[in-house]
Formats: sequence, C-alpha cells, structure tokens
Amino acid sequence: MSEKNNIEKNIITEQPITQVLPVETSLANITPSAPIDEREVGQSYWSLVKHQYKKNKLAVAAIYIVILLVLVAVFADFLANNKPIYAKYKGTIYFPVFKEYMVNLGLGKWDTEFLNVDWRTLDFESAVWPPIKFFPNDVDLFNNMTGPSVATGHYLGTDAIGRDVLSGLIHGSRISLSVGFVAAGIAVLIGVVLGALAGYYGGYVDIGIMRFVEIMTLFPAFFLIITIVALYGSSIWFIMIAIGLTTWTGNARLTRGEVLKVRNMDYISAATSLGLKNKRILFRHVLPNALAPVLVSAAFEIAGAILTEAGLSFLGFGVKATTVTWGSVLSEARGATSSWWLAVFPGFMIFITIVAYNLVGEGLRDALDPRLRD
Repeated sequence: MSEKNNIEKNIITEQPITQVLPVETSLANITPSAPIDEREVGQSYWSLVKHQYKKNKLAVAAIYIVILLVLVAVFADFLANNKPIYAKYKGTIYFPVFKEYMVNLGLGKWDTEFLNVDWRTLDFESAVWPPIKFFPNDVDLFNNMTGPSVATGHYLGTDAIGRDVLSGLIHGSRISLSVGFVAAGIAVLIGVVLGALAGYYGGYVDIGIMRFVEIMTLFPAFFLIITIVALYGSSIWFIMIAIGLTTWTGNARLTRGEVLKVRNMDYISAATSLGLKNKRILFRHVLPNALAPVLVSAAFEIAGAILTEAGLSFLGFGVKATTVTWGSVLSEARGATSSWWLAVFPGFMIFITIVAYNLVGEGLRDALDPRLRD
C-alpha cells in the first residue's frame, strides 16, 4: 500500500507534460509565443495567477472595493448604531455595542436600568459614539423625507418615515453580501457536483443530468424565485436558497466541460491504471484541476445574486418590510420622485458592488487563462 501511495505521489500529482521536444531540436530554432517574464520562472501556479492578476489595475482596485464592502458589513454596528461603543455612566464603564452582540447571541441580558431606554438621552460622563448615531429602523419624526444634512446628523438624508439612509445602506450591506455569498455558494456547490458526475462518468449519468439541466434552464429564474418566495415567505434564507437553486445550471455545464477535458489527460489514466477508486480520482485529481474556471463564474454569480435580491426588494418580494436593504431603500424613491437621495445613493451602492465583482471575475479570467496573458 505504501509503495502504491508513493507512486501516486510522485507521478499523478505532477503536472502532465503537454509537449516533448526531439533531442535534435535546436533551442535556437524555438520561437516563444510571448516574451518570457523572468519573475514568472520557478513560481507556483497560484503565485503566477496572483502575479498576472496584479497586472490588471482595474481588477486590483475592484478587489479593494470588495474588501472595503466586507469590512463595512462586518463592522456595521460600530459604524451606525444608536448605542455608544464605550460609555461611562454613574462611575461605571459600559461597552453597549459589545453587550448587544452578547444579548443577540443569547449569552447575556441588558441591565434593568437600560431596558427600553434611548441611549442618546442619557447624560454620560464620557462616551465614544459611532459615526452614525442611528440604527436602520430608528424613526426621526422631526426629519422625515429630509435631504442630506450635517446639522441633523442624517448625512445622506431620510426616507418617508424618518429612517436614516446612510445607516440603512451600511447595515443593508450585510444582507446584500450575505445573499451574494450564500446564494452563489449554493449554486456553485450544486453545479460542481452535478457537472463533475456528468463529465466523469458519462453515459446514462451524463444524459440524465444534462437533460435535467436543460429542463431547469427552461424555467424563467426570476419568476421562479418570486413563486418560491410567495409560497414560503419573504425570509432572507428562503431568498438565498431560491436564488441558489435557480442559478446553478451554468456552473454545471462549465464544470462538465472542464472535467471532460481533464479526465482524458495522461495523469488521470495513470491513476486509473494504479487501481484507484473513481471517487478518489474524481475528487482528488480531476476536480482540483478543473475548478479554476469555476472561480471566475463564482464572482459573476455573487454579482448576479446581489442584483437579484435588490430587484426582489425593489418590487416588494424581498425580505420583510422591517428589514432595510439596498433594494428596499431604492424602492422608497418610487413614491417620492423629488427625493433624489433615495434613488442616487442606494443605486450607486448596487452599481459599484456589481461592477466590482464583475471586474474581479474578469481579472481572474485573464489571470487563469494563459492565452490572455500579455
């Protein structure tokens, strides 16, 4: 058994030789198809991909935008909240935002004196507040439907019932990015598994899976998502699952094509001749060498899922009315055409996020495809 594993380690895991030059071939007669970058010599595959990705300045800027959006989503409570991050009250030091996390996780409870109290009305000895002193659902009855103003503290204005737009956009990034990552993850998982099975086993397995893919493609995805949401409720989890279950067909076709190409390579034939099980060959040797293009598709899947969720919320089929998302804020602009800030700011957030993920996908495509390298 150990000898068999050593042979597999030394032979199968090596990259297949795609071209063998005759001994008599002179190196002087070989004309490279592209100039050789000395920095690429001796690099691993993913180091080379990273180096190629950095050449695309727009893609690099896009990845920084994505990282910024993720940080905003993670630390949303520290950026927009109606509670201070740090406060000293009657000689006692409190950390209300951290306390809120513990309460939400069921690991603690609020002190009796702070139950149902507006923290902004308390006279603290000292306090450190978030940049935005409003939670998304806080209602300011004195400043409803007001434009951007520093004096009121609503830097991007308010909606019809006085909710702060900037706070809604900050906390709404959690919903949008969560939908993007989870829905794309579901779509990629289903597509990769079914596409790999179809491409590797072929025959009746391939025919059955691909006919199922074609049937799923016939259904209009957006209206199917609306039907699922209408039947099972406007929960954020149902929306994620619905988007994932209706957008996996492209990943299945892409994975099938890559597996069909990889399974005919020499190192896969060597693994088969050693008597390895199909499951081991498929998941250890075929899929790792066929997933690179799927990473590109995943970036576009995330962008598409975010846009779909925003469209659902805009039409009123998205999350619950009490949950603030970019699409729900944008929907408020339909009934208030003069309130330009309700359309411009959430629309810009959706636009910049979609463009960023698309640029990341294009950058990965160019870096992973050797034919597109300059």
